[in-house]
Amino acid sequence: MQLGAFSLSLAVKDLAASRAFYEKLGFTQFGGNPAQNWLIMKNGDHVIGLYQGMFPNNMLTFNPGWDQNAQALDGFTDVREIQRQLKSQGVTFQAEADETTTGPASFIVLDPDGNPVLFDQHL
Repeated sequence: MQLGAFSLSLAVKDLAASRAFYEKLGFTQFGGNPAQNWLIMKNGDHVIGLYQGMFPNNMLTFNPGWDQNAQALDGFTDVREIQRQLKSQGVTFQAEADETTTGPASFIVLDPDGNPVLFDQHL
């Protein structure tokens, strides 16, 4: 199972304050849209998403099909296949991808401690 790029998605209270803080740690804006209250910040291979008012909690995020630079991988495990594998192992879902579709899709599971894990495929 290839999970793709990994990042931490942070639910922030003040996007500008969070951006300024992470810039002090050496992160720079890699993507996002401040007018829509979200930014993707990067420091080397470390990626964090800053989301104001979009998610109730911080979450782990995997992007099947992308490398750490948001570039398409030659081969990857489709998010729907990952979902099927997790279902077969008894994992409970908070949100599911429509398995009758192709292309971009996402699903969310919770780890045993209640931490959300987002699988968000953009290809």
